[in-house]
Amino acid sequence: MTDSLRIEMKSESISSDVTAVVQQLEAAGLTVSVNDATPIYLSVQGDISESFVTALKNNPIIADLKEITGTYKLTSREFHPGNSIIKVGDIEIGGADFVTMAGPCSVETLDQMMTCAKIAHEGGAKVLRGGAFKPRTSPYAFQGLEEEGLIYLRQAADEYGLKVITEVMDEANLELVCKYTDIIQIGARNMQNFRLLEAVGKTTKPVALKRGISGTIDEWLHAAEYIAAQGNSNIIFVERGIRTYETATRNTFDVSAVPIIQKLSHFPIIVDPSHGVGIWDIVPPMALAGVAAGASGMIVEIHPTPSEAWSDGPQSLNEKNYLSMMKKVTILSQTMKELTQLD
Repeated sequence: MTDSLRIEMKSESISSDVTAVVQQLEAAGLTVSVNDATPIYLSVQGDISESFVTALKNNPIIADLKEITGTYKLTSREFHPGNSIIKVGDIEIGGADFVTMAGPCSVETLDQMMTCAKIAHEGGAKVLRGGAFKPRTSPYAFQGLEEEGLIYLRQAADEYGLKVITEVMDEANLELVCKYTDIIQIGARNMQNFRLLEAVGKTTKPVALKRGISGTIDEWLHAAEYIAAQGNSNIIFVERGIRTYETATRNTFDVSAVPIIQKLSHFPIIVDPSHGVGIWDIVPPMALAGVAAGASGMIVEIHPTPSEAWSDGPQSLNEKNYLSMMKKVTILSQTMKELTQLD
């Protein structure tokens, strides 16, 4: 008995051959996803008996069959060799274009969010970020406007044709957050909140999974597995820096996580240089480092007046600095696209 297989179809197989195998698998109660690459791969999940595996091996249109033995099965490239592209409306994360998500750490007022949305849009961002529920180190720090903040965030995003990403902190507020957001963010502190991961895994919303404060790559991949195991295959990894002995920056921005995740997983990865370093003038070079490393996008904090921000002002970019950075990001991302075509 096994629970995960990867089936490679023969190169000469046609669409009707693939359909026949998929129907055979689904009739056996298995979940199947098709990777429309060359060759065509079928990723199969469920309770698969040895006799059924033998029957598949004897199928003349199947070239190869491999049992997935790793502990993060659905997340791995072993299970799904191609790249998964996460669609958020007409936006594709993990595709050819570098996708920027921008906005303030905290939603403060409707006017603030409208201004942030305008700035984000002018710089080329496709997604507006903002926290309505804020996990803070101090219990006395601003904790967020909750549903009022979600309403402001949605209104501002809609005004400028942007999608929304915001954090959910607990299962109790998941339904409420899903009502307003296009992408659910799992913050660093909740990377291993397994019940919350399972809950978002039961939704159909794309999930941006931030790396834990001290999370290893292996732990991060397994956290994603909790989401995928519940049926949600719309996962975006977010590298946001990890805690090390270094104190010059808020966190140590691990740019190497980008190619490592891309090597091990089929899900896309974006970077968060704002939390990665915590110092606004270090954010632009780290954003460019993320682009150069091959990230599929970034999430960055902006604010009309960072010195007056209710949270994370020191790492937020003002309008001038954000727009200047985005000009460079646009140029470099286009260059990276051209370099990728040389591979």
